Amino acid sequence: MRNTPREIVGRTTQHLLLYTGALIVLLPFVYMLCVSVREPGPGALGMFLPAGNGALGVDWSRVGLGNYIRLFVELDVIQPLLNSIFFSAASASLATVTAAMAGYTLAKHRFVGRRAVFATVLAALVIPGPLLLAPLYTMLFRLGLLDTYAGLILPAAAPAFGVFLFRQASISSVPTELLEAARIDGCGEYRAFFSIALPLLRPMTSAFVLISFLGAWNNFLLPQVILTNEDKFPLAVFVAQLRGLYGTDYGLIMASTFVSIAPVMVLFLFLQREFISGLTAGAVKG
Repeated sequence: MRNTPREIVGRTTQHLLLYTGALIVLLPFVYMLCVSVREPGPGALGMFLPAGNGALGVDWSRVGLGNYIRLFVELDVIQPLLNSIFFSAASASLATVTAAMAGYTLAKHRFVGRRAVFATVLAALVIPGPLLLAPLYTMLFRLGLLDTYAGLILPAAAPAFGVFLFRQASISSVPTELLEAARIDGCGEYRAFFSIALPLLRPMTSAFVLISFLGAWNNFLLPQVILTNEDKFPLAVFVAQLRGLYGTDYGLIMASTFVSIAPVMVLFLFLQREFISGLTAGAVKG
């Protein structure tokens, strides 16, 4: 069946819009990569690659990996990178497990005060995070958790947003009849959650792992409040400290920024299907 001219024009227009949107999204990343491989010198602040008489009108003699070599050899970016990986992975894992258990309990269990707990979760969603810095700092000081990884990880252990998401996903994805049949067969509550409910919540789990990991990875304010030892600083703080007082090496900053986004990009490529399906879970029923 041949397409009509109207269908051809409509499809072509859609493709052009998609390609234009993709170009707009990718352009900052291309610029960042180009600046990160430019060697210092005249025209270092120009657009993209340095102009010259080489192929494609580029001076390839001024293109190299000098900024990345400085980053890994001279400035030792490995330690902040490992700090960020540990902090983000631990925070995302703990937050996902606790939010999943809390959301599942609110959705599938009847107990006194359930509505009040859910109302508290909804109220916590509208509280800006910076308002909690002062009481959080006081609490961590009294617990002796300042300048520790535990002081960074524990405050993210039970995010209200995650509890709400898993509650909605549990309502729509976990059949109550299946849980009742498991209980009749002698299945305990913990086994019912980990063996029955959690596999059914896999799309939401993958999506929330990515959301939590990204939030912890980009956490810039809290590490500077909690930590005092520079050896424990995550990558976000390390990149910010590369700015000089009287000048800024943009090539070095772009190289460090590219290093900081690479792990998140890889994680998203692995979890992109579950991320999309997880975001739509619970969108109809509530």
